Amino acid sequence: MNNIKKLGVTALASSLVAVGAQAGEMGVNGTANFTWAQKDGTEGKSLGTNKALTVSGSGELDNGWTFSIATYLSDAMTMSTHVTTLTMGSLGTVKVGAGYGGIGTGYDEEVPQAYEQTSDAYQNSANQVGAYLGNNSVAWDLPSMDLGGMSLAVDLVYSPDAGGGAANNGGQAAHTGTWGQGYGAGVTISGLAEGLTLGVYGDIRENVKDVHTADDTRDQFTGTWYAKYSAGPVSFGYQTSYFDSGLNPSATTAIAAASPATVGTSGGIFEAESMSVAFNVNDNLSISYTDTSDTYDAQAHDTGTIVDVDKDTDALQIAYSMGGMSIKAYRMEENNPNYDANAADAGKSEVSLSLAF
Repeated sequence: MNNIKKLGVTALASSLVAVGAQAGEMGVNGTANFTWAQKDGTEGKSLGTNKALTVSGSGELDNGWTFSIATYLSDAMTMSTHVTTLTMGSLGTVKVGAGYGGIGTGYDEEVPQAYEQTSDAYQNSANQVGAYLGNNSVAWDLPSMDLGGMSLAVDLVYSPDAGGGAANNGGQAAHTGTWGQGYGAGVTISGLAEGLTLGVYGDIRENVKDVHTADDTRDQFTGTWYAKYSAGPVSFGYQTSYFDSGLNPSATTAIAAASPATVGTSGGIFEAESMSVAFNVNDNLSISYTDTSDTYDAQAHDTGTIVDVDKDTDALQIAYSMGGMSIKAYRMEENNPNYDANAADAGKSEVSLSLAF
């Protein structure tokens, strides 16, 4: 029996060697964060803390390809994000993971900001671009192409079931019954002019219901484009986005201007536009100002109901870093929050102290 065990162990060891991977490296880093926050109209003030760890590893195959893993553990030390990356030289890079954002995270809310995106305080439809392809999907980043001094990068993403749910090893993501496969593409261009970067992204999530009702009648589409320009310490940004939920309004979704709406579940179309300017005072201090306008159109004009709602968010931010410590703050103000024309104006202030190790 012992000889049989030894034979099995030897066979296993041989199979592992056959993979052709060289010894890899593992590492752990993390942050400890403290925040103070208060929203207008409330007497309470919140002092919050959170901690996070990132466990990462990398290795190399005999043919020169490299691979890496990264797992982000949140407050309760539960997995929040995981991604496995295989870099294949001239074939580009493939990524598979859970909660890693697909390729959409490289295109949503891309205007320069010193601290947080404006969606940190309030809903922003631009933040939902590509969101449903961030789980249960595979992303392929093609090698950057040099076109006479101009750089062109192409990213592709595919999900066999773009319901937004993640699947662990051997598991299956929960099927919503409405949405099927999803696919998207993004293009980033730099070098058209010194300091200028352009990006465009779009994706489709297929509606697979056999019998369509008033609530689900078409495929979902999200798209965006942005331009960023840097001149010395100053950066400017402009971005516009489009989110067609693929749902029509009904009794369960917002159709009136005085009703709150939720991006992704309320029927209709959301269009956002952002402009920002950021200034690096020095290597440690930066400030920024962002204005984001967001329009909700429930596509129910035939009912005679006034449904279009415009909301606007202004954000002033500042960030200071010193080694592994950073102090950041913002003040955001918004009218018609949650796309509700009857809602009172809202505001939020936040200060953050972060220690990295």
